[in-house]
Amino acid sequence: MTDEIQNESADSKQRILVADDEASIRRILETRLKMQGYDVVTAEDGEEAVEVYNKANPDLVILDVMMPKMDGYGVTREIRRTSDVPIIILTALGDVSERITGLELGADDYVIKPFSPKELEARVKAVLRRTNTKETTVPTGKTAKNVITTGSIKIDTARRQVYRKNERIRLTGMEFSLLELLVNNSGQAYSRNEILQHVWAYPPDHRIDTRVVDVHISRLRSKLEADPTNPELILTARGIGYMFQRIT
Repeated sequence: MTDEIQNESADSKQRILVADDEASIRRILETRLKMQGYDVVTAEDGEEAVEVYNKANPDLVILDVMMPKMDGYGVTREIRRTSDVPIIILTALGDVSERITGLELGADDYVIKPFSPKELEARVKAVLRRTNTKETTVPTGKTAKNVITTGSIKIDTARRQVYRKNERIRLTGMEFSLLELLVNNSGQAYSRNEILQHVWAYPPDHRIDTRVVDVHISRLRSKLEADPTNPELILTARGIGYMFQRIT
């Protein structure tokens, strides 16, 4: 592919990096995602995934956990050093620890192998919808209604940015979407299933490990709370789920 074609594609399509050491999976996902209108680049091991990521600047990354040279965890760490690009990990059916580790390192969602391509396509669409909201430029003097301040934390919902004492806190797209849900409904408790429906767009009857929510809450607390072990902003609603402290 020439640079000219790559640039054209980048301008018109969202780009997805698929990294998996199984050639059959790469081929299937590349074919199906292209049919959905995405531009797709691929890698067959972790080192190549990092190299392709740096060159292609994708809008979303799909990573297999078990890859040669560098596993999916290592790739996630490398990407998260500089980028909040959404990451979906592909993980084995029975290994819960793989899923949790991937999420703790910064992945946004996971899909269990063996998986239905339609399921993965749905996850891709949902994650991109929730994370690719572009930061908008709002005219000076018209931002007050979009800015929520609580203590030293300032949340700009228009620009999807968070600050502590004027220092920006980096959040992934899914972290911000979760925070936005709780902040916009401060004082209201949400169950884990409700959060999965609102933020991850999972249907009510979809069965998934709700620890996806727990891990993202933990990540948010580590970034926002003065003492994550004794949170004052994102509270646990015992017997229900989570809530943001009431903002008056």
